[in-house]
Amino acid sequence: MLRTLALLTCLAAATPASADTPPSAAQPRPCPAAVGTNVKCFAGRDEAGAFYWFALPSNWNGVLVVHAHGGPELGEPKSERTAEDLARWAVFPRAGYAWAASSFRQGGVAVRAAAEDTERVRQRFVAELGAPKFTLLHGQSWGASVAARTAELFGSAGDGKPTYDAVLLTSGVLGGGTKSYDFRLDLRVVYQAVCGDHPRADEPAYPLWQGLPPGTALTRDELARRVDECTGIRRKPEERSDAQRQHLAAVLEAVRIPERSLLGHLNWATWHFQDIVFKRLDGRNPFGNDGVHYRGRIDGEALDTKVQRYRADPKARADFGADTDPQGRIGVPVLTVHGIDDPIAFVELESVFRDTMARAGHADRLVQTFTADAEHSYLSDVQYLAASDALLAWARNGDKPTSASVAARCKALEASAGAACRFRPDYHPAPLAERVPPR
Repeated sequence: MLRTLALLTCLAAATPASADTPPSAAQPRPCPAAVGTNVKCFAGRDEAGAFYWFALPSNWNGVLVVHAHGGPELGEPKSERTAEDLARWAVFPRAGYAWAASSFRQGGVAVRAAAEDTERVRQRFVAELGAPKFTLLHGQSWGASVAARTAELFGSAGDGKPTYDAVLLTSGVLGGGTKSYDFRLDLRVVYQAVCGDHPRADEPAYPLWQGLPPGTALTRDELARRVDECTGIRRKPEERSDAQRQHLAAVLEAVRIPERSLLGHLNWATWHFQDIVFKRLDGRNPFGNDGVHYRGRIDGEALDTKVQRYRADPKARADFGADTDPQGRIGVPVLTVHGIDDPIAFVELESVFRDTMARAGHADRLVQTFTADAEHSYLSDVQYLAASDALLAWARNGDKPTSASVAARCKALEASAGAACRFRPDYHPAPLAERVPPR
């Protein structure tokens, strides 16, 4: 039976739920099919306007996984997004973990607000379904930065006990806004130098760091059409013209992203940059590329001479970092899992996070693991189970894992969880500066 909802005053958000969508206690809902039949699911909307979902297995092991989703999504929050995350991470409730997640109360690149929403959903789970024995905070992709900030901001309950017993960060965008997105400005200026259609010559010009001026009618379909016209990105290689092949090769060589992620990154460098600049920073510029050298040639000229140059506003960059950059002040065990060939969040971002934890004096609280995966959104069930098992043993018993012991744990679980262990204990990521030119 649901417990009476406790008053959650400390995180009553500055942005309340609208009058036509009042907050609601969690109500029973059918679980996503992937979760299985031995799990009860509940959903509701909190006082700040965020939707949330809980999953409670019949064989609950006493551990609650509080999940921070990736993205970020743009636009209004949707309950469906959180249900989709529950389906994607169904491995946890199937393995006996309870699960709680928020849609976040707003869309866009607002890390601290999402961290507040994440802590609030933990409090709501405790109020409605009971206190867990252990709480594991999990962040995926952009949600890894949200989880890191959640652990930093809300890591102590005020009684000397940690709010979260351990933190699992997977495929994390862990360089913060001030380091993770520089390559997307590089993509915008390189793409424009090569293709010249974003914006086109007959459209109003604007500084590319803006992403897109407010009120611009460009759609994702139209942008994809332009990119395909210039590079042939949506065609088979043999169907591309010589010019398209040259254009595509010039962009990919200069920015060092795989072909399959070009459209996605260009979308983020358009609409997410617009969100950052106009909704978070009052039109100020946090991105610059002064002094960056762009290798390659286009139309017989050095590409480096053709790109537009911008200088970041130092105050805007500092304000953006204050919201988005992890500080490393996490006093509980932290374990990361990252695919070596992740096409979205470069694996070199793990080097930034390692240095961040070290500067905060918490290097001993961090274990990083890497897998021979070329995916971002999901790696494999057994790898996540091995990582969470190792992390909880560390938090409970002080048995700090190594990358090799996590790999061994994964192999031991293959018989029951599926043979998909691809841990690479010998791998160490290069500095981010070897992938993205510093500025």
